[in-house]
Amino acid sequence: MQIRSKTNLWFRYLLCSLSPALAVKLLYYYYFHKKLNLKQPVTLDEKIQWMKLYYYKDNPLVYQCADKYRVREYVRECGLEHILNELTATYKSPEYINWDVLPDRFVLKWNFGCGGNVICFDKTQLDKAKAVRELKAFQKTKAHLICAEPQYKMKKILLCERFIEAEDGGTPTDYKFYCFNGEAKYVLCCYNRSETRKPSFYFFDRQWQLQRFNQMGKDAPDNFTMPKPDGIDEAFRCAEILSKPFPFVRADFYIENGKVYFGELTFTPGGGFDLGRLPATQKLFGDMLTLPQKK
Repeated sequence: MQIRSKTNLWFRYLLCSLSPALAVKLLYYYYFHKKLNLKQPVTLDEKIQWMKLYYYKDNPLVYQCADKYRVREYVRECGLEHILNELTATYKSPEYINWDVLPDRFVLKWNFGCGGNVICFDKTQLDKAKAVRELKAFQKTKAHLICAEPQYKMKKILLCERFIEAEDGGTPTDYKFYCFNGEAKYVLCCYNRSETRKPSFYFFDRQWQLQRFNQMGKDAPDNFTMPKPDGIDEAFRCAEILSKPFPFVRADFYIENGKVYFGELTFTPGGGFDLGRLPATQKLFGDMLTLPQKK
């Protein structure tokens, strides 16, 4: 979700600070061109807006699990320490990075929000000054005030993790599991996500049948499929374990040589303004989500 100007960004900061309820109503109308129904939410994104206001902001476990650093402890408590990627280092700020001790390939990412990552394929070719500038720019972002996502208000920590490789040596496929009331229903597979390739996004169910939930899936030819990856059944199992306490969460994983690695837990995909799903999918996913009691 692109924020096109600093003026737009600061307006969002102000609006979300003064009135999160008004902010989600205006943003919902901006993206979907219709009024937000908070009294009787129906679609997934309507229900996500409801949970922003009445569930997430008072839930300490949501705050912990939205933090890409603190969620690691939750994964351990769930008995899944073996799926955690190697954490090389943590930093308060990019200027503290000791480049000499880092491996040849690695990923730098902030513990909050979406984006702001530096993926290093070859340390000898990395423009370190540019990387620091980009990381510091993202560090200044008030992620919790862009789309009224309270769970992203946290102490900012920069993480350095091991580079997980695809078979061709590039970035791995993202497997994003949509979990409703503790059940992993579908996985969104994000193929070829890199600066030099055109990405593909397809939904599959547990039987690895294509689900035509987005435009790319809808336009796919009859009998279209992708190779079922080794480890995907284990990823479904891990997603269900991690999602048990939550009405809805998207659990993200990578798979390297058949081994599952945890990515993150996302409670508000696209900020709750995901235009990539078809309207029928929004309704279907909304029907699967049973909202908790309002706090």
